[in-house]
Amino acid sequence: MKAIVVSGTPGTGKTKTAKALARKKNYSYVDVNKLVRELKLYDSYDRKRKAYVVDTKKLNKFLIRLIGESKKKLVIDSHLSHYLPKKYLELCIITKCNLKKLKNRLEKRGYSKSKVRENLDSEIFDVCLNEAKEMGHKIKIIKT
Repeated sequence: MKAIVVSGTPGTGKTKTAKALARKKNYSYVDVNKLVRELKLYDSYDRKRKAYVVDTKKLNKFLIRLIGESKKKLVIDSHLSHYLPKKYLELCIITKCNLKKLKNRLEKRGYSKSKVRENLDSEIFDVCLNEAKEMGHKIKIIKT
């Protein structure tokens, strides 16, 4: 069975998009951030960024197994989900957001100035979109 992934810069609307899609299609929603913390799919914690440093190989191995064992199709929510090999994906949705809105969202989350800047740069340079293209995914862009 193949999954749909929702990826994009933090703050661009991945979670809202992924949950709505899962409800609409009656798929199971997968919160990768929650799994990373609960299953310790990380190498370390970056105190400066206040974020886990995720082992993407370990994460992919877990997600591939989850996709294979699932009775329902999955909608996987994470800015790292586009790293999954294309053979496991039906579609890769990339969420995009107006930079002013994104900046406000990230500041409301309490992100540091440097983390806000890093994420704005990621959005400006379409990092998630370009990485998804490099992986060969079928991509749909949603502006939130």
